[in-house]
Amino acid sequence: MEQASILLIDDDEEIREVVSVLLSSEGYRVQTKSDGKSAIAYLQEGGAADLIILDVMMPDIDGFEVCKRIREISNLPILFLTAKSSESDLLEGYRAGGDDYVQKPFSYTELVARVGALLRRYREYDTQNGQAAIEDKVTLGDLVIDRVNYSVTRKDELLDLTNTEYGILLLLAKNRGRVFSLQEIYEEVWEDVFLPTASNTVMVHIRNLREKLRSEDGEGELIRNRWGKGYYID
Repeated sequence: MEQASILLIDDDEEIREVVSVLLSSEGYRVQTKSDGKSAIAYLQEGGAADLIILDVMMPDIDGFEVCKRIREISNLPILFLTAKSSESDLLEGYRAGGDDYVQKPFSYTELVARVGALLRRYREYDTQNGQAAIEDKVTLGDLVIDRVNYSVTRKDELLDLTNTEYGILLLLAKNRGRVFSLQEIYEEVWEDVFLPTASNTVMVHIRNLREKLRSEDGEGELIRNRWGKGYYID
C-alpha cells in the first residue's frame, strides 16, 4: 500500500522539524507549512495530503479558523496539536471540523498512534479508494445515512459531519437499542486503546453530534444517554 502524505501546519520551526523526522521515520511523506494561509493555498492548488496535523495557537489565523476554512474545501482528517485541553476548547475544535487532538507536550508514541488510527478510519470511509462499496443505507426517521457516499442527509439536506461524528452515528445506528459505553465507542470508532483521558473526547464529540442532529424545532434527541452506562439510539 502506498504510504500516506501528511500536511503539518505549525508556526514553531522546532516542532515542524521534530514531527517531520518522527513521521518520516515511520514511512510517511511529510509536507510542512508555517502558517494557515499557505497551507490553505497548498490544498486549494491540489497539494497532496491524506491527513492534516494542525497547531491551534498560531499568529494571524488560529488553528480553529484554519480548520473551518479547510473544511470548506476538504474532508481530510484533521488532528489538532494543542496546549488547550478544557472541554470548551475541545468542543470548539470539534465544531470547527477537527477529528482528534494530541495535547502538548505530546509523546511520540501517542502521536504516531493517533495518526495511524485516523488514517485507517479515513481509508475505511473513503469511497474513492478503490475498495468495494457497501451498498446500504440506514434510515432513522427523516435521517438517511448513506454508506456508499459516506454522507448523512435530512430531508435531502446534507449534514456537515466530520469523519469521527459519522463513525459514531453509524455505529449507534447499525446497533439500535444497544447501549455503548464510552470505552466501546472509542475503541470501535477511534480504533485505538482506550485510556481514561479519552472519555472527555468521546463525550465532546457526541455533544457536538447531537447539536448537528437536533431537529429544526429543537425537540427530541436521536442519541440517548443511559446514565452510568453509555449512549444508544432507539
